[in-house]
Amino acid sequence: MTWTSLRIRVPDAREAVIAAMFAAGAQGVHEDADALVTHVDETVDIAALVAAVRAECPAAEVTQAPLPDVDWSEQWKQGVGAHDLGALVVAPPWLADRFDPARTIVIEPEMAFGTGEHATTRGVIRLLPQFIHPGDRVADLGAGSAVLAIAAAMLGASRVAAIEMDHDAIANAESNVARNGVADRVTVIEGDAAQLLPLVAPVRLVLANIISSVLVALLPVIEQALTPDGHAILSGILAAERDEMLDVLRRSGWRVLAEDAEDIWWSVAIARA
Repeated sequence: MTWTSLRIRVPDAREAVIAAMFAAGAQGVHEDADALVTHVDETVDIAALVAAVRAECPAAEVTQAPLPDVDWSEQWKQGVGAHDLGALVVAPPWLADRFDPARTIVIEPEMAFGTGEHATTRGVIRLLPQFIHPGDRVADLGAGSAVLAIAAAMLGASRVAAIEMDHDAIANAESNVARNGVADRVTVIEGDAAQLLPLVAPVRLVLANIISSVLVALLPVIEQALTPDGHAILSGILAAERDEMLDVLRRSGWRVLAEDAEDIWWSVAIARA
């Protein structure tokens, strides 16, 4: 099997480009600084994939190079690590036995977002212990692999709704929930968070690791879903967007409780003012 590495630099439309890459045959995409990287085999039409990328971002810079003939089913695992985030650890199955099972979330890396490899996931998990109470009802919006929903359950939540609109992520989320022994507390629900959040309300805590434009649109829905003493933890926000987001939060009647920053990403815990 012949493999090719594609490195795609995109000045904008990053989320749309990632979606186009998956639609054109990419089985995985990871971020490396300002580039998106994927490895594809000979069954993928590379020209079509590049065309799909440029349809979303005409300024995209694409470079490609052949990859050595190796067993990628094992090789890719070397790039997936375990992350000790204080109260909890996020680890793939082949590294999980190195840590205390009582605080380890085991996530099988698949196409669903949320393996612990991304700073936005880590930011939410670092903030979470400060704001979750035993018995809380929680909603995880854009749940992906359900890693944040699982974290909430392991930290004491009694009921968690893991809401995800990507059909392809649902099976992975359900498998991760079962693997971590929290199926009695976490329910994976497929659909649009804006429509489903009011149906699972009231909740005391909302987790949302989504791009900033979607977060802004969801703020009124989140506000209506929270209990009077409720909080929300937002992530998926670029550090460069921090000041703009703080202004939006202030004007929308929210106050900042805590912040987390890693690399180019910013996460924030908020409550109504």
